[in-house]
Amino acid sequence: MNRLLMEKTIYQALQEDIGRGDLTTDTIIPDDLEAQAALISRADGIVAGLDLVKQIFIFLDPCIKMEKLISDGSCLKKDQIFARIKGNARALLSAERVALNFLQHLSGIATETRKIVELVKPYDVQVADTRKTTPGLRIFEKYAVTVGGGVNHRMGLDDAVLIKDNHLQIAGGVKNAVNQVRKKIGHLVKIEVEVETLEQLEEALQAGVDVVMLDNMSLSTMKDAVQLAKGRALIEASGQITAANVREIAAIGVDIISLGWITHSARPLDISMEIEVN
Repeated sequence: MNRLLMEKTIYQALQEDIGRGDLTTDTIIPDDLEAQAALISRADGIVAGLDLVKQIFIFLDPCIKMEKLISDGSCLKKDQIFARIKGNARALLSAERVALNFLQHLSGIATETRKIVELVKPYDVQVADTRKTTPGLRIFEKYAVTVGGGVNHRMGLDDAVLIKDNHLQIAGGVKNAVNQVRKKIGHLVKIEVEVETLEQLEEALQAGVDVVMLDNMSLSTMKDAVQLAKGRALIEASGQITAANVREIAAIGVDIISLGWITHSARPLDISMEIEVN
């Protein structure tokens, strides 16, 4: 994760929550009191975001010490203590909610991603995310996908060319769109085209694109598409893919399966922080 972007996001999140000060903590807790807290998983899952959490606490107390008992990507069991944080008590309590919000969210994404990765493990296919991310949190959410065993699609519109249905509508078809792109991009930039029919697919393949995205195709049409495109371009399947049908889609022979819901709809993993009293 980009350190500059991470610090900017941490600052904004803490500023949003603490505002002009933590009225409760600052009136109850002495400013020089030291304390230790444990991070505890309340459900099974995959942890992601430990280094980010450490930086959140350090933002309020540079002397904070965090002992990670496991690393990102490790399996968590219910009621497992997986990290301990020691430092200024006010910093621990004031940063608690922001830290847990990130940790629960990213761990939820990693957990859902790992489930899909395990489902398609017998097949030679990659599980990818999309740009359907929370505004401002993309680098964190995409990091969590990699922790869960997935791979990142485009980080942004400046990564690669992906010609979608609305582009095709305005350009007047696949051939016109690809030709226009080729006149203006460098030779190292890959071109992907989203196709919904076998006719569009053939046109994209004849245009020599690098990747074809089979968008919302039925299983039978997708099978025909894979036979047509295999060896001519990388094949990505996308749209209406769930845990219930992902194995069947992987078995067809696509190279990549992209899923928007693993970032925008993953359920947060239940994690808590508890002060430990000596």
